[in-house]
Amino acid sequence: MNPKFYLRSRKLCFSLVMFFSLNMTAIAEDELRVCAEPDNLPFSNQKQEGFENKIATLLAGELNLKPRYLWEKQRQGYIKNTLEANRCDVIVGVPYGHARLLTTKPYYRSGYVFVTQKERNLVIESFDDPILRTLKIGLHAIGNDGSNSPPAHALAHRGIVNNIVGYSMWGDSSVENPQAQVIEAVAKGEIDIAIVWGPIGGYFATKYGEQLAVVLALADVQMPKQPFSFDIAIGVRKDDSGLAAKLQQALEEKRNEIEEILTTYHIPLIKSSPDLVSSEANGETN
Repeated sequence: MNPKFYLRSRKLCFSLVMFFSLNMTAIAEDELRVCAEPDNLPFSNQKQEGFENKIATLLAGELNLKPRYLWEKQRQGYIKNTLEANRCDVIVGVPYGHARLLTTKPYYRSGYVFVTQKERNLVIESFDDPILRTLKIGLHAIGNDGSNSPPAHALAHRGIVNNIVGYSMWGDSSVENPQAQVIEAVAKGEIDIAIVWGPIGGYFATKYGEQLAVVLALADVQMPKQPFSFDIAIGVRKDDSGLAAKLQQALEEKRNEIEEILTTYHIPLIKSSPDLVSSEANGETN
């Protein structure tokens, strides 16, 4: 090979590499890379209709960035395969104090809710209410690895298992809004009550106007170490304190707008305690 041609080729290749590297860096610096689920309303979907999508857009704008999404279904290993793999930089909704992440202060706190038909006037004051043994109860079936919801543990603790109907939290690709099926079952009278995470219950119950009642489920007195409400924050990688600080400042600047978004999506809110870190958050292993 001609030495001069070889050197010119090396120089051209180096210039092209530098050109594309600089342009990729410029794009990255103009973006907020958000890890999100593609079909998980009311939180997020690919049409960016979820409240976490709205909050991501709001915060990105405050930081003079554009949100860019990595769409990934939340399964075992989600954090490892997304944030820790450097495929994205931010998860908008995580438990405050998550052991695998550096989190902002909470931007909302919610809990589990009872969803019933209003006309039935079902008043359930605790998990010890005898009526729970006679009702057909809908729960989201999350997994068989000990990760089931606090209401599932509370009911199982009392031996209330034969009248439980499980509904998939995730569904398959052919099912739109699988999280809503348990709420639809209440509206149709297929089950008597759903006990679900507050944002899901509050959001999907509104589809039925005044037909459904949504009431916060109180913590289980028999299981004092089992939290029933959680502070929700924004998570970044453990070593990304700079981004965490910027997001925290943006959260404070946009606090009123965020509260308006949460209200619009009918998220049941509980007064947040910034110093409270749930045991579930500390035990997270995804």
